Amino acid sequence: MGASVTVAGTVAVVVGGTSGLGRGIARGFAEDGAHAVVPTSRTESAVADTADEIRERGAESLERTCDVTDRASVEALCDAVVDKFGRVDVLVNSAGAIARSTIEEVTEAEWDHVTSVQFDGVYRTMQVFADAMDEGAIVNVSSISGRVANPEQIAYSAAKGGVDSLTRAAATELGPDIRVNAIRPGFFVTPQTADEYDEESRRVQIIEERSPLGRMGTPEELVGAAIYLASDAASYTTGEILTVDGGFCDATF
Repeated sequence: MGASVTVAGTVAVVVGGTSGLGRGIARGFAEDGAHAVVPTSRTESAVADTADEIRERGAESLERTCDVTDRASVEALCDAVVDKFGRVDVLVNSAGAIARSTIEEVTEAEWDHVTSVQFDGVYRTMQVFADAMDEGAIVNVSSISGRVANPEQIAYSAAKGGVDSLTRAAATELGPDIRVNAIRPGFFVTPQTADEYDEESRRVQIIEERSPLGRMGTPEELVGAAIYLASDAASYTTGEILTVDGGFCDATF
């Protein structure tokens, strides 16, 4: 009998775990039986609220903010988790930043902000946490924007393409004890994107028409992919990018 698809009993850190897809993953891990889930971001109130949600779902938690653009902040988070729980089994990188600009419009400040969070932040957290993990799994949240062109998202698309490459490279260097994979989400409706993805907008209509499933995703529908890649069921899987987009990228009609 093969290993179960579960994160039960693990200690997981979800960077960017207080909103959007990261929050869905953090809550999903707790519901699946994780021993502890640490959701973190730069906002104290969001960290406290999400940590309470984790505890309500039966897992332990820790309230600690983190700025992925600051190495000292990442190191302090890692130290705090290890001090409290003794180990880190799973790291999920889901911190987000975006600037809606074309290649002609994007400013140096916008470019630096997006890439410092979306790309440099992933490198930084993986480097810090890998040093503290004897074994385990890292799951990076990438995007289909790293695979297909998405208008007015030049910095975001470049950063996510970098996350894909970083995931593969880190997998070759951190094995055999640490597995590194990524999830490539498509279009998901979250509280942060609800206004942008208005059901009446032409953009949403095009997305739904192109998707074989005919709709956009919900944060809960990304949880299964994250649990699989973090679980022992994926013990022979590393360096992979798992696309979860309702078939959007592969649709040819």
